[in-house]
Amino acid sequence: MLEDSKAFSGFAAPNIAQEKRFYSQTLGLKTSEDHGLLRLHLAGGNDVLIYPKPNHVPATFTVLNFPWTMSTVRSTS
Repeated sequence: MLEDSKAFSGFAAPNIAQEKRFYSQTLGLKTSEDHGLLRLHLAGGNDVLIYPKPNHVPATFTVLNFPWTMSTVRSTS
């Protein structure tokens, strides 16, 4: 049933404008905004949704995974 659906990740942030500056200007990622939601457009067509939550308390850790291949591992050794 869901095997053809495109999944995405998301998280809350207290200030969408600050998040947009960080991800677009500091990290150079492509972003878009719609109805107060920020979307990060990552390579491979995977998007991350950042939604506003004014009283948000960040998690004690964050995980952002990038795929690695054996050739990548060998070239960094």
